[in-house]
Amino acid sequence: MKRRDFIGAAAAMLAAPAVSAQAMPSAPIRIVVGFPPGGGTDAVARLLAQKLGALWNTSVIVENRPGAAGVIAAEYTTKQPADGTTLLMANFSSHAVAPGLYPDLAYNVKRDFAPIVLVGVTPTVLIGNRKHDVKTLQDVVALCKKQSGQITFGSAGLGSVQHLALEMFKLRAGVDAVHVPYKGSGPMMTDLLGGHIDFSFETVPSAIQQIRHGAVVAIAQTNAARSRLLPDVPTVAESGFPGFQATTWYGLVGPARLPKALAERMNRDVDTVLAMPDVAKAMDGYSAEGGGGSVEKFAQFMADEETKWGKVIKEAKVTAT
Repeated sequence: MKRRDFIGAAAAMLAAPAVSAQAMPSAPIRIVVGFPPGGGTDAVARLLAQKLGALWNTSVIVENRPGAAGVIAAEYTTKQPADGTTLLMANFSSHAVAPGLYPDLAYNVKRDFAPIVLVGVTPTVLIGNRKHDVKTLQDVVALCKKQSGQITFGSAGLGSVQHLALEMFKLRAGVDAVHVPYKGSGPMMTDLLGGHIDFSFETVPSAIQQIRHGAVVAIAQTNAARSRLLPDVPTVAESGFPGFQATTWYGLVGPARLPKALAERMNRDVDTVLAMPDVAKAMDGYSAEGGGGSVEKFAQFMADEETKWGKVIKEAKVTAT
């Protein structure tokens, strides 16, 4: 072996243990969640906190700071020390939609956060009440064109994934429809079942029971591939709109300047937790797919999501009021 190669190999051997042995903070670690206790994001955070606490031999606590669809929690996290003791469960609203929706947002996703790992992606599914005789996405397009500006789509609120999926659909299909925002999925679903609104791009966890009971019609789902929970429902891409993808998601980030080695240690440990059979089963129950992967993969994912939804918000002229 050449001397230069030997030195390089020796250096790599010495460096490898240092990376894997990256020390975790000795103080308790907080995972900040921008929603109240009891929701899907909160449930996933608590599941990870339990497993990571055992893995890291320290207390991992979920701290709820609800408001503005996660923006309040995100702003708070940017002001915390970058020592690994405060993490944020970033989400679709706070890190993909808010930058395009709020011109005066107090943070910049790329500048103010250190990506750690994508935890899960939750698809949405276009559902409709049974008063319309529609079975396919093309039926919905035809209905929206026939009754232009009259067909209603409910959402969980302004800037929600249901809302933005609708705006993307309107742009891609060239149709006009009415957005009806609600204060959450619960009241929206009640009105959909009652026939007061026509359709919604609802999240799979919220819609799955109504679909299984036949209370609503499942028309098309919005992930790139069919959800394991809805194997017989085609995707929007399969239904004539290639590349259409509208999902909600969440992942761990830290404040900017979080040491790279620490972020990578956390990344590997979350990957380990997500691969545990009981965790994988629980994530299936939350309809959370596609979690894990490298720090770099998550950074690129967030950048792509911010760009995509920023373009939709601009082209559809979506405002925060």
